[in-house]
Amino acid sequence: MGTKIRYGRALILVAVAAGLVTADVAKAEPPRDFGKGSFSYTNSLELLPVAKQYKRKRFSSYDRTGGNKDSLKIPKGETVVLAETKSAGCIRHIWCTIGTTDRKGPPVTEYYLRKLVLRMYWDGAKKPSVEVPVGDFFGSGNGIRKNFVSEPFQMSSQNGAAFNCWFPMPFAKGARIELENQCEKDSKIVFYYYIDWEQYAALEDNVYRFHASWNREVTKGSHPEKGLGAEEFQGYGKNTTGKENYIILEAKGRGHYVGCNINIHNQRWSWYWDWPGEGDDMIFVDGETWPPDIHGTGTEDYVNHAYCPIQRYDAPYHGIISTGGVNWRNPLTYYRYHIPDPVPFTKSIRVTIEHGHNNMRYDDWSSTAYWYQKGVGDIRRLPPPEQRLPLPTKLTWKGIFAYLVLWPIYTNCYVW
Repeated sequence: MGTKIRYGRALILVAVAAGLVTADVAKAEPPRDFGKGSFSYTNSLELLPVAKQYKRKRFSSYDRTGGNKDSLKIPKGETVVLAETKSAGCIRHIWCTIGTTDRKGPPVTEYYLRKLVLRMYWDGAKKPSVEVPVGDFFGSGNGIRKNFVSEPFQMSSQNGAAFNCWFPMPFAKGARIELENQCEKDSKIVFYYYIDWEQYAALEDNVYRFHASWNREVTKGSHPEKGLGAEEFQGYGKNTTGKENYIILEAKGRGHYVGCNINIHNQRWSWYWDWPGEGDDMIFVDGETWPPDIHGTGTEDYVNHAYCPIQRYDAPYHGIISTGGVNWRNPLTYYRYHIPDPVPFTKSIRVTIEHGHNNMRYDDWSSTAYWYQKGVGDIRRLPPPEQRLPLPTKLTWKGIFAYLVLWPIYTNCYVW
C-alpha cells in the first residue's frame, strides 16, 4: 500500500520543488484550527487550496457614520494612527491614495510625497522599524508618482495615484502604523487606505520583522573633473575599498536584505554625455572587507538592465520607473527586489554602490532599503523635510545644446 500524503502537504512539496517557497516552509505543519495560530504561507497559486488557519481582518479609513467621507484628514504637523493592535498577526497588503479635502485630486503641495512620513512599530517597540517618506516607501522617489508594477509594490491608475504594498509584515505582540504630515502649510490632505492583515493566536519564533529605511546624499566626486574627457571621466581611477560608496543599507543583527529602490538626479551637466551610472554594487556581509563576495559591475547592471537605458520597464523584481529623460537630466528611479534571492546576514550588512565609477560623480542620490531581521533593529532616522526635497534641475547652454543637437543623434543612432 502506498504512503498517504495529505493534499496540503503535497502542494507544499510541489511548491518547494518549483521554487515557490523554501524547504523551511515545507517542514512547518499548518495548524488544524485558528486557536493554535501560525504564520501563513499563502503567496502562490499552488497553496491556495490549502486550508487557511487565521482570521482575515482590515484597518481602513471607511466612514464610521455609514456615509461616503471615507478618508482621514491630516492637518499640517499632525500624526494619525492608521492601524493598531496588540494581537499576533501579519499585514499582507496596504493600499492607499492621497487627496485633498475639496476632492479635486492629489494635493498641490510640492513634494508632498516626501513630506508625509510613514512609520511602523512592531511588538510594542518604542522605536520604529519603518520610517520612510510615503512616496519612497511605495517604490518611487523624488516626489514622483507613475504607474508601475512589481511584485512587492505597485502604483496604479490614475497616473500612479493608488499605492500598493504586498511585503508581509508579521508581528507577535502587536503592531502600530502612523502617518505624519510634515508639510509646511495647510495642504488639506486627506488619506484613504486599506491595511489587510491576518490575526493569529501566536507567531513562530523564527519569523523575522519587516524593516525599511531611507537615505539621501548629494555625493561628491572622488577626483577633480578638469582635464578629463567624457570617456576618461567615466572610467578614471580604481576603487579598491568601497569606503566612499553610496550607502543603501547599514544594519546589525541577524536577517536578510530583500531589495531597494534607487533615485538619482543628475547634477553634472555635460554637453556630451551625462550618464550617471557605471557604479559597481558592493554588498559587505558580516564584516567583510573589499572585495566582498557580492560585487557587481555597474549601476544599470545591479538593477538588471544594460547599456545606459533610456526606456521605462517594470518587471516583478527589477525595473525603471523614471528614465531621466534627455541626457539623463531629470530624476531617475530604479528598483531591484531580492525576493527570489535575499541576502542573509548573521551579524551585519552594508549594501553600497559607487556613485559613478570610482565614486567620480557628484549627483543627488536617495534610496529606500527593505529587509527582515530578528527582533526590532535600528534604522536610519529621517532628516527634517527640507533636507529630503529634491534639488532643482539645472539649465545651462551646454545642456540645451545637448538637448537640441546631440540627444536626437544618440537616440536614433546609438541605441543598442
